[in-house]
Amino acid sequence: MIRKETVYRIGRIGKPHGVDGEVSFHFDDDVFDRTDAEYLILDVDGILVPFFMDEYRFKNDETALVKFCDFTTQEQARQLTGAEVYFPREHAEADDGQLSWAQIVGFSVRDAETGKVVGEIHSVDDSTINTLFELVTPEGDDLLIPATDELISDINTEERIIEMNLPEGLLSL
Repeated sequence: MIRKETVYRIGRIGKPHGVDGEVSFHFDDDVFDRTDAEYLILDVDGILVPFFMDEYRFKNDETALVKFCDFTTQEQARQLTGAEVYFPREHAEADDGQLSWAQIVGFSVRDAETGKVVGEIHSVDDSTINTLFELVTPEGDDLLIPATDELISDINTEERIIEMNLPEGLLSL
């Protein structure tokens, strides 16, 4: 059984494309193309299931058209519409040693000075020039932290912790 903590979300399945079982795949991370991925993991009714790919091709920078093994009709492909797509962390980390923004969702952020956990990363906003970690604090509050190399002092992928040198007063904003 595939456990949620061993994978991370990279996108979702869109509508069927054509009549031969191909689907559109809207992705946030193209790790499946950078590694020798034979399969993607889909959330089907709350269960993480591997689906092996026959082939895929890019439609644009955010969408690929994927043909899964044994999916030969539009009706079969339609059953996957809206499914969240995940990728194994172990394969992604072997990619090039660099973590993508999608991979760090779920990591905890710890203040390097105090050692206190500030919150858990729920998403990364990279829509502007200043990328932000969107955190949820242990108290349940939302918090935005700049995601800059100057503030990050260490990343522990095994413990899933990012240690940051946070400027004084940032947490009280």
